[in-house]
Amino acid sequence: MEKMIEKAPIRFVPYLKSVIWGGNKICSYKGIGQPEPNIGESWEISAVPGHESVVAEGPYKGMTVTELIDRFGVSLLGERIMERYGGKFPLLVKLIDANDNLSVQVHPDDRLAKSRHDSLGKTEMWYIIDTEKDARIYSGFKAEITPDVYEKCIAQGSFEELLAVHRSAPGDVFFLPAGRVHAIGAGNLLAEIQESSDITYRIYDYNRKDADGNTRELHTELAKDAIDYKVHADYKSPRIPDDEIDAEIVGCDHFTVRRINVDGKVHLDFSPDSFTVIMCIHGDVILECPYGNTPISKGQTVLCPAILSELSITGKATLLTSQAT
Repeated sequence: MEKMIEKAPIRFVPYLKSVIWGGNKICSYKGIGQPEPNIGESWEISAVPGHESVVAEGPYKGMTVTELIDRFGVSLLGERIMERYGGKFPLLVKLIDANDNLSVQVHPDDRLAKSRHDSLGKTEMWYIIDTEKDARIYSGFKAEITPDVYEKCIAQGSFEELLAVHRSAPGDVFFLPAGRVHAIGAGNLLAEIQESSDITYRIYDYNRKDADGNTRELHTELAKDAIDYKVHADYKSPRIPDDEIDAEIVGCDHFTVRRINVDGKVHLDFSPDSFTVIMCIHGDVILECPYGNTPISKGQTVLCPAILSELSITGKATLLTSQAT
């Protein structure tokens, strides 16, 4: 195992996923060609088996995230993250374009996911990049319910009526701990940062049918034990002033996310305990560090290894930075 990384930050090839509810915004947002219709997701950095991100350029071109970890270990992940997650990359970073409503769903927490799937759970957050008129986010319940009420409403086809509905606008933040029932409404383009897990329990899908006339599988019983049936006051995170330069917008047991506004030059310090993912939401900047300068533009994402704990950024942009915890 090598100790030093020769080139950073590291850029990956996005995995573009065509889905029934996807649209055509992601590729234009990223400034790339659209390979097929209905691109609903761009997996920017992933270690999910079968969809591991591959380095796009430079001396590590063609290597997967896991191969980078095998080669560089602690210098990439950070000592605490290496120890906590057993040498596995713990985050999944995406862009999502909802041309139609996503299914109503829930994700298991770490304990349930480990016992059922030998996997991490799925706590996640959403940063709204752009919206169409009347865009909505569905998160949590209007009133506390019981598992019996849940089953009854599923059987009656009225489950959607239980959901709390929130208007969404660019810059809004929604934190979704595992167990919170949720759905992305049509007209939202957003960034999603989550635990490295692809486990989803689909509860309701508007009785939609695919091109072959089939409805999608529901996971009514699996979801029953995963749902948090209580009502919470913080479904939508407090709005951070748009002119604040550096603000933590989410902090939890799995990751922290900061929003950085750059207008000129900004110097950033990161915890050396974790790697840092930088996603450019708007604008374009130059990331300046001892390994050289790296340009990053709207819709692009890079990985900074843990040993790169500080850098300077020049340009004009809004960035999201994420670290594992």
